[in-house]
Amino acid sequence: MCMRRCLVGLTFCTCYLASYLTNKYVLSVLKFTYPTLFQGWQTLIGGLLLHVSWKLGWAEINSSSRSAVLTWLPASLLFVGIIYAGSRALSRLAIPVFLTLHNVAEVIICGHQKCFRKEKTSPAKICSALFLLAAAGCLPFNDSQFDPDGYFWAVIHLFCVGAYKILQKSQRPNALSDIDQQYLNYIFSVVLLAFASHPTGDLFSVLDFPFLYFYRFHGSCCASGFLGFFLMLSSVKLKSLMAPGQCAAWIFFAKPPARRTRRGLVGFLRAEGQLKTMRPARKEPPGLPTGNTAPALPAPCRRSGEQGHERGQRFSLRQRGLSGVSGPLQRMDCAVSPHSERFARRC
Repeated sequence: MCMRRCLVGLTFCTCYLASYLTNKYVLSVLKFTYPTLFQGWQTLIGGLLLHVSWKLGWAEINSSSRSAVLTWLPASLLFVGIIYAGSRALSRLAIPVFLTLHNVAEVIICGHQKCFRKEKTSPAKICSALFLLAAAGCLPFNDSQFDPDGYFWAVIHLFCVGAYKILQKSQRPNALSDIDQQYLNYIFSVVLLAFASHPTGDLFSVLDFPFLYFYRFHGSCCASGFLGFFLMLSSVKLKSLMAPGQCAAWIFFAKPPARRTRRGLVGFLRAEGQLKTMRPARKEPPGLPTGNTAPALPAPCRRSGEQGHERGQRFSLRQRGLSGVSGPLQRMDCAVSPHSERFARRC
């Protein structure tokens, strides 16, 4: 049983890391900034995979009552806000900054439990919430790549996450399971984002996307859809096998690798972005100088020529001190030293 929990936890961490990196690659490197289409594609893939898993008996989806479905519709609307605002924010912010702002949703949940539901909250949880709030508040003043639009969408994202979790906890225990909730979220998101793609202009603007027919773009989009589905499935499995404290520990453990891996791959991502914008350079024949630059001499020849030139200058200065005449000195200074000629012939 312990081995099974560890395996599920490691699967969750792997999917968490891979999904963030894949989404960041599509949004920031390929610059596919059409969130209604990108998130609609992800939810469509997730819904189809979940439906196939249900038909094959790998997942259990219960037939819920109409009242339970209607009660869950506000949460599905918040889910659309989560993925839409998160996509807009992640395309403009670095992964560590985005995850730090994402954690502020726990402050909203803690404040709601303390102020509205009058639940007893431990001092350690209050202190951790305050530390999260302070860390997020210091980010705009220490972010060298500050983007107001990115922070704006990140704030909307964290408010939607907090409100979604509050509604999720306020549901009756036997109303909808986690799989049922996610299945409804997928269906509602696909329908709403499909209708929203035309008013937002994404439906026709995507035709101008430069990598629309590239295999790398197609592979990244497919990978993001599959990884999002496996991340959802592993998180549901994690909640069913572990206590809330252990589940929170695994989620906390999954976030630092995403931050460190982003720093390790930032050079690769920048190089990919620069290669996309660079024009192919003109190839010169081998052995010919490129541009207006002259071919450089080998290092030993340059050193010997410089030594000969210095000796020639010293020779002219000695002649100037001996003769004391201005005219011959000027001609001698302009003449080439025999030492320099000899060293030049050696080169």
